[in-house]
Order: sequence, then C-alpha cells, then structure tokens
Amino acid sequence: MKTLIAYYSGAGSTARVAGLLKTALNADIYEIKTLDPKKRRGPANFFWAISISMKKKKPALVPFTLDIKKYDLIILGTPVWAGGPSVILTAFLDQVKITGKKIALYCCHAGGPGETINRLKAQLAGNTIIGEIDFTKAGKANPDELKKKAEDWVKTLH
Repeated sequence: MKTLIAYYSGAGSTARVAGLLKTALNADIYEIKTLDPKKRRGPANFFWAISISMKKKKPALVPFTLDIKKYDLIILGTPVWAGGPSVILTAFLDQVKITGKKIALYCCHAGGPGETINRLKAQLAGNTIIGEIDFTKAGKANPDELKKKAEDWVKTLH
C-alpha cells in the first residue's frame, strides 16, 4: 500500500511523530509549509497560531506538487490549535481535494485533542477514516515510548 504522510508542525512535535510514522511504514512524507517566511518559535508561535485560528485566517501555502492519486493511504498530522486542527492543515485540505482515499489522522497537543479529529473527519467527507490517534507532549516524550506508540498505531491501519 502506497502511503503519504502530510503534516504541518509548528513547534516540531508533529514533525517528530511524522518521522516515526515514515520509518514504520516506509512512507513518502510531505511537510505542509506556508509562504510566510517568518520562523516563529516558543510564545511567538503560540500567539500567532491562536490569532489566525480565532480569525479563521488561512495563510497561503507552498503549492502541493505530488500526485495524490498514487497514494492508497494518506496520514494527516496537525498540532492542536485553539481546540481544533491547525488552520494550515485545513487550508491544505481546501487546496488539495482528497476523495475516495483511506485516511488516518493524528494530532499532537499539550493539553488535549479538543475537536481536532472530529473537525478533520467532517472536512474529509467522501473518504474512509481508518485510524486516529493523539499524542500528548510528543516533543518532550520519551523517545522509546513515543516510537512504540507510533509503531503500535500503524499496525492497526489497514
């Protein structure tokens, strides 16, 4: 099964999980990036994320150039922003129309997944959601425990 992992990571946690999933599945990986050249870290990233989430402002993205049709499974990853998926991932889903695919979803957070997975499921109508998981404090998690959790999850994806 040809697999793509597409993710946005603000602070690095979602990227860390994407790397583990890539290794476990021998998947292709695509980091969703904005055209905004600013690198925000720490509190600046947090406040920027909250600001654009509350305003539902979707930033311009680097154009997606992969052929989505060649993938059987698409794994989408996002940090949790204001109780939902990052507006960067939702902007990506607006840009890249995905239908008729097997989809697995993951999110990374420090306090709870909120409505992230449910909102993504609603946006991905027309696809089959075959798995979902959330990772708490993945950026600071024990590497062996995080790897085991990711590997155990991918074994459930069919």
